Amino acid sequence: MEKRSNVKFGEAIAVLLMMLVVMGVGVIGFRISPQIPVLVVIALVILWARIRHFSWDDIHKGITEGVSTGIVPIFIFILIGVLISVWIAAGIIPSLMVAGFHMLSVQWFVPSVFLVCALIGTSIGSAFTTISTVGIALFGMGTTMSLNPALVAGAIISGAIFGDKTSPLSDSTNLAAAIADADLFKHIKNLMWSTIPSFLVSLILYAVLGHGAASSDALTKVTSTVNVLSGHYDITWWAALPILLMFVCAFMKIPAIGTLLINIAVAVGMIFIEDPATKIPALVKMMETGFVSHTGNQAVDALLTRGGISSMMGTVSLIFMTLSLGGLLMKFDLIQIAMKPLVARLHRNGDLVTAGIFAGIGVNLFVGEQYLSTILPGKAFKKPFNDHGLDNLALSRVLEDGGTVINYLVPWGVASSFAAGTLGVSTLAFLPFCFFSLLSPVFSILSGYTGIGLKKLPQTSVADQSN
Repeated sequence: MEKRSNVKFGEAIAVLLMMLVVMGVGVIGFRISPQIPVLVVIALVILWARIRHFSWDDIHKGITEGVSTGIVPIFIFILIGVLISVWIAAGIIPSLMVAGFHMLSVQWFVPSVFLVCALIGTSIGSAFTTISTVGIALFGMGTTMSLNPALVAGAIISGAIFGDKTSPLSDSTNLAAAIADADLFKHIKNLMWSTIPSFLVSLILYAVLGHGAASSDALTKVTSTVNVLSGHYDITWWAALPILLMFVCAFMKIPAIGTLLINIAVAVGMIFIEDPATKIPALVKMMETGFVSHTGNQAVDALLTRGGISSMMGTVSLIFMTLSLGGLLMKFDLIQIAMKPLVARLHRNGDLVTAGIFAGIGVNLFVGEQYLSTILPGKAFKKPFNDHGLDNLALSRVLEDGGTVINYLVPWGVASSFAAGTLGVSTLAFLPFCFFSLLSPVFSILSGYTGIGLKKLPQTSVADQSN
């Protein structure tokens, strides 16, 4: 282990740049799925580690320690795959689409999507669940209206991220507060200095871009889709039950795994109530491989043929590999070594906030894992923030604005891969329309330089820490 201390700044930067080039060329240049580029990077990091005489035990421990932090998210993704398939089979997503067609204006559909996803995301505290349930229904409505799929996906994802960021039930929000040693509810309150401006500007942009964007025959297509859905699925008010159940679970503070299992059980019960002749082997196969729609309408069938455990395996494998990569980088201190000289040269509050934001963005780019983009900058910047008289709340907001929300913009990121796979729109396509993620770091940096909303330590605390 003594070799670790001999890793120099330049060497760490070279390894990290190599990683970025390989993943960037593979995913952006050749437009291939991120799993293989990430695997190549892992192999190169292991090769570097062996050349530097790190032991195989160190390598194995790095991988194990990295993956151990993602066991719960991996299980959640598997449950989401099952949930999607049973929600479609039970008529829940088709019913949501039909109800939405009757309730939402065609002209103001895109900003409405953003608001609905923001509300649901805040209530249940999970962007992934919001995107994979209500988000699928709203996306289907948008494509029916011939709206730009990337714009609709951007509105869905932005709203879901806003909800996830501002909910006390969110894992990522709790993580940011915990890493910075900040009170959770004070952290959420302090987030508003960057979150509210980002939310309002995003809403305006969605209203401008979405207004009048629907095709001239949108109403005709909507009517046709409603008829297809009504003719092949049980459209009923009972479909609102699982949605209400999610709110109840959130109110009772039931974790995501429990909430998903309860919803899956309720949806399965609805399937048997609607069709008592449903065969268990067919139901099990659908939960494993996904629901297949047979309406005869190509657009509807393409939208509603999805879900199942197998559909999540690509994302699960990416989580496994990015966590393994993150574990190796943490084991060999590569990111910490790269950040240390930068942190030592920061003097102004604005510079410190900006560096914290870009550190989160950098970890997202190098690793593609949401949790590590919060943990690593949090550990590196906590003391410098306090030394400059900044409260832990200032750091926790930076961790959200530079870490949590950015993962949805990185093509090899876990969150972006999940959103792209669930909605069927590539990350590079919806990235320009994911306004909330793009704007949050901007307003956070502005806060750092202007001092507006930048939480500072009392002078007595600063004096104590300087002694």
